[in-house]
Amino acid sequence: MLLKDKVALITGGAGMNGLGFATARQMAAQGARVVIMDLARAEPAAAASRLGDGHLGLVGDVTDKAACDAAAAQVLAKFGRIDILINNAGITQPVKTLAITGADYDRILDVSLRGTLYMSQAVLPAMREQQAGSIVCISSVSAQRGGGIFGGPHYSAAKAGVLGLAKAMAREFGPEGVRINCVTPGLIETDITQGKLSLDQKKDIAQTIPLNRLGKADDVAGVCVFLASDLSAYCTGITLDVNGGMLIH
Repeated sequence: MLLKDKVALITGGAGMNGLGFATARQMAAQGARVVIMDLARAEPAAAASRLGDGHLGLVGDVTDKAACDAAAAQVLAKFGRIDILINNAGITQPVKTLAITGADYDRILDVSLRGTLYMSQAVLPAMREQQAGSIVCISSVSAQRGGGIFGGPHYSAAKAGVLGLAKAMAREFGPEGVRINCVTPGLIETDITQGKLSLDQKKDIAQTIPLNRLGKADDVAGVCVFLASDLSAYCTGITLDVNGGMLIH
């Protein structure tokens, strides 16, 4: 098993059809003890119980630094280590540039970008002490192509910020054995997309993608497992596209 005896913390991971839970499920299957952190209304404890015994669900808001620190402390108290962090929590809003308010901007950037910083800050001391760790930050193809289908420009800005933050952290913490990488999903079928695209729209979009289909949550989860495992031991500061060829550089 690729992640035997590793401890993985996944933010925003309680949604059954989301990238975070798909990653949690695959990591548990690879031997990891998984901690799902999410808002109370998402019921992270119930989500963790669906993975089987030995996993943990924590209520926490990634925009609250104290909550992030408390979550990391709880994981360390229960498991004694943190080997993997998946910075998955994020929200979107489909508005155009001139319609973005200050409150909109703060809300979108706080979850995706500030949350990535706060949660990374919470786990990095333990990873530094271990001289080992892997942080995977979920960005988006929207950051690379200047917009997507479901996110406005502030979403693109937040996800582009995640790319820059991850690269900077990778440079800083690489000498201490901590690897930090990004994943940029394309159009993935999750709860965010459900009911918002007709079958004809999906078909039209699929025709623009070389692999001729929309992505699945498991497509992203598999890449997260790779980046968390020793298979990617010499990878840090990289961005892995998971978009079916939608954006071929």
